[in-house]
Amino acid sequence: MRFAYHAANRADAQAARQRLAERYGEVALEEADCLIALGGDGAMLDALHAVMGRSIPVYGMNFGSVGFLMNEPREDGLPERLAAAERALIHPLRAIGRQADGGTFEALAINEVSLLRETRQTAKIRISVDGRVRLDELAADGVLVATPAGSTAYNLSAHGPILPLDAQLLALTPISAFRPRRWRGALLRHGSQVRFDILDPEKRPVSVVADNKEFRDALSVTVNEARSLTLTLLFDEGMALGERILTEQFASD
Repeated sequence: MRFAYHAANRADAQAARQRLAERYGEVALEEADCLIALGGDGAMLDALHAVMGRSIPVYGMNFGSVGFLMNEPREDGLPERLAAAERALIHPLRAIGRQADGGTFEALAINEVSLLRETRQTAKIRISVDGRVRLDELAADGVLVATPAGSTAYNLSAHGPILPLDAQLLALTPISAFRPRRWRGALLRHGSQVRFDILDPEKRPVSVVADNKEFRDALSVTVNEARSLTLTLLFDEGMALGERILTEQFASD
């Protein structure tokens, strides 16, 4: 197998990259059979964005803090581990929006698309699903749409539901909702299109964040699953992402 590498900017990940390249060789990404991501979940997201639109699977080794999307950092027998690896197929989200200065943006997100207030003022956002207004006004710090793969990340921290990988659902989760005070979000079909309209954007500016890309002073954004794009994650045998998500639902800490 031919390997390319993506390493986080930390000493242990960079050192591991050098050792792996010397041991197993290294090729350019476009020539690789697999991309090896070294670091934490942030490094994995960067690696997945790097292979977006390419049929190159990504295998991660954890040199970060959480490493939910990563495998143990064992360097021996890497080709054999990859040959026996279990695959997880995920589809990213596509966000298309408008900004106050007349600009537009488009971005892909593997974990979530989040809307966040930019100032001390509470954000006020109208939410529509498939062309129908479902919430006239959400007053909150923000709101997000998460994929099943991303449901254990920011979504979980915001008290959103954990979604099984094959659930074909998206999580719509408020962030510190003020009104409606009792609204806890919704589960949506994976094919749903969600539109957010920012209310009073001059007084209450809102940013849109798609994974690690931020677009400030948004006026509106639509979010839907990009079904035409498929990303492949590799996990050591018995440690598949679906099992990790299930295990996380029974975690007590």
